[in-house]
Amino acid sequence: MVQERTVLTGILQDDFQQLEVMFERTFDFAYRNFEINASLDAVMVYINGLVNMERLDSNVLQPLLRYSGTIDLLTEFPPELEQAVTSGGVSKCVTLEEVASHLLEGDTILLVDGCTQALIISEKTLEQRSVEDPNTEVVVYGPRDGFVESLRTNTSLVRRRLKTTQFKMESMTIGTLSKTEVVIAYLDGIADPAVIEEVRLRVNRIQIDGVEESNYIQEFIEDNPYSVFPQVLQTERPDRVVGNLLEGRIAIFTDNTPFVLIVPITFYQLMNATEDYYERFILASAIRLLRYLFLGIALLFPSIYIAVTTFHQELLPTNLMFSVAAARETVPFPVIVAALLMEISFEALREAGIRLPRPIGSAVSIVGALVIGQAAVQAGIVGAPLVIVVSITGIASFMFPSYSLTGAIRLLRFPMMILASVLGLYGILIGIFFIIIHLTRLRSFGVPYLTPLAPFNFNGLKDVLIRAPWWAMTKRPQETAKQNQRRFKKWLRPGPSNRNN
Repeated sequence: MVQERTVLTGILQDDFQQLEVMFERTFDFAYRNFEINASLDAVMVYINGLVNMERLDSNVLQPLLRYSGTIDLLTEFPPELEQAVTSGGVSKCVTLEEVASHLLEGDTILLVDGCTQALIISEKTLEQRSVEDPNTEVVVYGPRDGFVESLRTNTSLVRRRLKTTQFKMESMTIGTLSKTEVVIAYLDGIADPAVIEEVRLRVNRIQIDGVEESNYIQEFIEDNPYSVFPQVLQTERPDRVVGNLLEGRIAIFTDNTPFVLIVPITFYQLMNATEDYYERFILASAIRLLRYLFLGIALLFPSIYIAVTTFHQELLPTNLMFSVAAARETVPFPVIVAALLMEISFEALREAGIRLPRPIGSAVSIVGALVIGQAAVQAGIVGAPLVIVVSITGIASFMFPSYSLTGAIRLLRFPMMILASVLGLYGILIGIFFIIIHLTRLRSFGVPYLTPLAPFNFNGLKDVLIRAPWWAMTKRPQETAKQNQRRFKKWLRPGPSNRNN
């Protein structure tokens, strides 16, 4: 059912009175009555705090007060008054609903007696923090600018890096009450049109009263919302967004948040850091392999300790087995209970360190872990080897570039520990099989989550476990850039020039 709209009558007193009724009990609703050329009544309406009063006075109010020319009193807005306004952005509307919508967006409305059109003047001012180094994706090499809460600022940071008409940005509004502006960005001619259309459909079908953060959108557009693994990449780095756009992916900007969504993604993107592409490929590849090693440690180390000490003691060297047995001699709890107790305590300390004020948060988490671990060992509640296992596992979980992937691994660690306590190493294998099966069935906007390993694609392996040199990565990912896979036309292997001196 289409909602009826109220058309402006042209009678200034009636139109303004209806506008006052719409904004009753709204303390920041402001207006200024004045006369143009001492003969024509007008009112300027705005939301206090959303407009730049200095520019509004110099570009709108003063020119109209000084206007002394003739005015053709037509139902349409007088062109001579529109030209007198020196503001950069000027447009018109004809309904009260449009007037209210533009007011809430920070525009100024000019109503003139006898005119059935309202003049929309863009003199917005929004308080925002300055562009600074992102806190969640820290790098040694690379740009130091990060997204902020202003949508216009965020899109401009990407536009500065993509000086091409192929860079397209489509705007839409989500939220019946918040009316949050959302922008879908992609590179025309590189991104898959079918994926672009799918993103449009999924975003447009969102029906919610308000959108406060990009995660609101993420939960609505994921292929499998019940999976612990994220199917959308969140980032606050413009360079990372540009890198993914160049590979045929799509970025979703949301107003009032510094985090941008990128789709479709694979599991390996969550393991790749932005700095991998700014470091020499040999070192970047070594760090990636180390990252995957610690992925296994973060997920399986406590489970392996529980399984070996409970069911498979014969796998330990004799001296190590005696040391572990001596450490557990005074512990009154089974290994699984002590391990769960330590893991839950470590997770609580981690969360406490995040929520506390920054100057004391890190100190509390580190000192708390040391004090509690030492006290637990001395009291005989847990053994020293278990404290070492939990500490190494905690360190391993900090190595992932994606915080959402870190959360998934932290959650999966607990069922793996329970399986290990019941079935030993066989339980761990069963858990790994279930995780692999789940990952192979997972999709991100139709793209297999484990591609290019499953399904296999040899060209895509150049940027998975290792990073090949840039001159060897001649093609973009096949699953996202079906229209234009070539990065450059010929092999650009470095070396001495063949040109004769």
